[in-house]
Amino acid sequence: MAMVDEPLYPIAVLIDELKNEDIQLRLNSIRRLSTIARALGEERTRKELIPFLSENNDDEDEVLLAMAEELGVFIPYVGGVEHAHVLLPPLETLSTVEETCVRDKAVESLCRIGAQMKENDIVDYFIAVVKRLAAGEWFTARVSSCGLFHIAYPSATDPLKTELRTIYGQLCQDDMPMVRRAAASNLGKFAATVEQSHLKTEIMSIFDDLTQDDQDSVRLLAVEGCAALGKLLEPQDCVAHILPVIVNFSQDKSWRVRYMVANQLYELCEAVGPEPTRADLVPAYVRLLRDNEAEVRIAAAGKVMKFCRILSPQLAIQHILPCVKELSSDSSQHVRSALASVIMGMAPVLGKVFSIREAAANNLKRLAEEFGPEWAMQHIIPQVLEKINNPHYLYRMTILQAISLLAPVMGAEITCQKLLPVVINSSKDRVPNIKFNVAKVLQSLVPILDQSTVKPCLVELSEDPDVDVRYYANQALQACDQIMMSS
Repeated sequence: MAMVDEPLYPIAVLIDELKNEDIQLRLNSIRRLSTIARALGEERTRKELIPFLSENNDDEDEVLLAMAEELGVFIPYVGGVEHAHVLLPPLETLSTVEETCVRDKAVESLCRIGAQMKENDIVDYFIAVVKRLAAGEWFTARVSSCGLFHIAYPSATDPLKTELRTIYGQLCQDDMPMVRRAAASNLGKFAATVEQSHLKTEIMSIFDDLTQDDQDSVRLLAVEGCAALGKLLEPQDCVAHILPVIVNFSQDKSWRVRYMVANQLYELCEAVGPEPTRADLVPAYVRLLRDNEAEVRIAAAGKVMKFCRILSPQLAIQHILPCVKELSSDSSQHVRSALASVIMGMAPVLGKVFSIREAAANNLKRLAEEFGPEWAMQHIIPQVLEKINNPHYLYRMTILQAISLLAPVMGAEITCQKLLPVVINSSKDRVPNIKFNVAKVLQSLVPILDQSTVKPCLVELSEDPDVDVRYYANQALQACDQIMMSS
């Protein structure tokens, strides 16, 4: 029996293993591709290994996924960047398979390789791949092509650029919703590479088509595109083109689209530029806060603090605050929960609005009553304790107010262990306003707790240099005495 020629051995073994019945063996050999390539050398890897992989029609997604991943980092094994184009054919094939995760990985690897290729190679090889996929008979090929334009476009010649923009426009009007979805979700990335002059004309008209798509799943992705495109346009163009679209979307018939707007509105606000134009988005935001779908209200409520931050306090107090008050007694517990997590942060935003602090504290109390002390221990108390050290004294004030409302709900034991130490600590605050509020809170805790835990701190406050602090501390001490007498 003749000896097998040594250098031929790895590829022969690989071919055997890749045809093996056992999927694990096939997977192992794919994972060892780089070792095999090293043994073969760059030239034979280019001439034998890669063509063999291009023809390999394994039908196991797991094997194909591994292959798509390996090929993405294969440039060093084929002889460096000048030979990178030999990796395109097997990845092009993988970009057309049925399984989404394989296609996604193949597109990711194509982008990774394309990003390293020389400009003229992109023109000679990469753009051809994009055009073939975009014209593919199977929708899977057309879906994959959408993720490659942003790599192809910057290196293209002017006539090719025009062609690529046209092709992208056609993909946005494809018969298959899956293709239009892919075009919508990649539009931001593609638009970022397109020149300003074409951005305002062609890209915006492509975008307009997507925003009016009859499939809500496509409109949904167009919403995401709003923020990305808004950042690319000059503020005045953003106001002219993007703003009306968002206002429309906030009234979309599909709640999923409205939900997406609620999630994105803050980013869009930033893109629209200065405050007066942001004011145009306030009615849209108010609509979302009052949406008839709880999911939409939850998303909108979660953004309330961020949104108020970029509006003037007047606008926030006039328009947003009334909604916040409504939401704090919303019929959905999840909406109230979403609000609880951000409402603490609104006090500094709205200056000294006493009413917002009251709303915040009341909302926390209501949640604690509804879900019980154990839930509150997990979700509310840690937030409360964390914010007591906030440099902004209005935060600290809100927390003290919340503690006085939470204590009766949480009961003596938790109050004594978790809440009281925070209050006593605050009696050393440098702001007199906080100190006399400590005295008030301690007075409210007297009926719940053993007096010996409260009194020493009150005695100390009753000797404070500040007249108001002394007054409220003495009030609280009198209350202690009355309870002693009556018992």
